[in-house]
Amino acid sequence: MKTLIVEDDFTSRLLLQELLKDYGPSHVAVNGKEAIKATSAAMAAGESYDLICLDIMMPEMNGLEALRQIRKHEEAQGILPAKGSKIIMTTALDDVKNVNAAYYDLCDAYLTKPIQKAKLIDELHTLKLTS
Repeated sequence: MKTLIVEDDFTSRLLLQELLKDYGPSHVAVNGKEAIKATSAAMAAGESYDLICLDIMMPEMNGLEALRQIRKHEEAQGILPAKGSKIIMTTALDDVKNVNAAYYDLCDAYLTKPIQKAKLIDELHTLKLTS
């Protein structure tokens, strides 16, 4: 499983890297703009990310805008959301507005910080990324 961790907070990035290290390689982006570049490059190389862990509150471009652009780019490539990267929002925001916005823009799951290993692993199973 190839993962992109999109997180501006160093500690949160390290935590996600540690939690996901046994499942395959992970790359890091520190804001939404970097996430768009990374996902576009991976798609162009035919090596899309299996999983994207995406924070919402980030500088330069927030996670919701990055989510919209990633899905738009997948659609332009003929990739349906069900066949694209699995995107888990990993954020401190748990209000109804942000949760609904994320699902409206086609995220696959939503986990609030602090990220708990058991919940993350459950989501990976649910999304059929692990057995």
